Amino acid sequence: MRLIFKEFDIGEGENQMGMSYRATQDSVGFVRMIRRFINGLGNRCQCCICGRSFLRFSKYRGGWQAVSSYLRELKWTGSDFDNFWCPFCRSHDRERHLMLYFKALGMWEHFAGAAVLHIAPEKHISRAIESCSPASYVRGDLIPSREQVRKLDVMNLIEKSESYDFVICNHVLEHVPDDSKALSEIFRVLKKGGSAVLQTPYAAALHSTRENDPSVTTEAERLKFYGQEDHVRLYGIDLFERIRNAGFILHLHEHSKLLAGVDCARAGVNAAEPLFLAIKPER
Repeated sequence: MRLIFKEFDIGEGENQMGMSYRATQDSVGFVRMIRRFINGLGNRCQCCICGRSFLRFSKYRGGWQAVSSYLRELKWTGSDFDNFWCPFCRSHDRERHLMLYFKALGMWEHFAGAAVLHIAPEKHISRAIESCSPASYVRGDLIPSREQVRKLDVMNLIEKSESYDFVICNHVLEHVPDDSKALSEIFRVLKKGGSAVLQTPYAAALHSTRENDPSVTTEAERLKFYGQEDHVRLYGIDLFERIRNAGFILHLHEHSKLLAGVDCARAGVNAAEPLFLAIKPER
């Protein structure tokens, strides 16, 4: 199977909490259009989704420099805030990284004829999965913003047990009040031998997850200590054990090994973020 990413439509997208973003750079004014035109004259970076080459990706909220020193000291791993948005298709780094990981593992071929559940679906990845002709493809979000997205609560999925070959849950768990319940539900709806993609930011130098902290109550404090105003925890390396305790066999695929030939700065992805591929045992 061959996927032609550059033929995907460009338009609205959706983040992991159901909040929509728009590729507004085509309509915000002459100055920004000129900046994007100049950016497009370069070839230092290339988006694996739209195929465009350009000088630089757009930063997210000021880039890594704006991230709190607390998170930097704990080696917080998540998005690449310096290389976040593609200036043309508005894909973000988490989408691009999954695209590359899936290609390296040959997962696109396995989506054909499979039953797929996609929590908080990213628009570009959704279109890529659709092009694979899955047997069924359910997109769900707590706050749907598109007609084809169903209202689903990952802590209380209404799906039947063992009904999906794949569940994609990309940067969602850090928002969920009860992540153990969410992991249990994902495990339940997966078929035996099925796979779940469970990306979430975590701090490599933090042993135990920081959550339910009475000193972290305001949006500013959550931004400083958890990484975003709507995050409810900062995962430590005990994250891996949490996933295993839900019953999964966890495979951590490191970028440096699986995508050794991919220049992170050029592709706009975070080299420190592994692929969390969780397998439901056959027995």
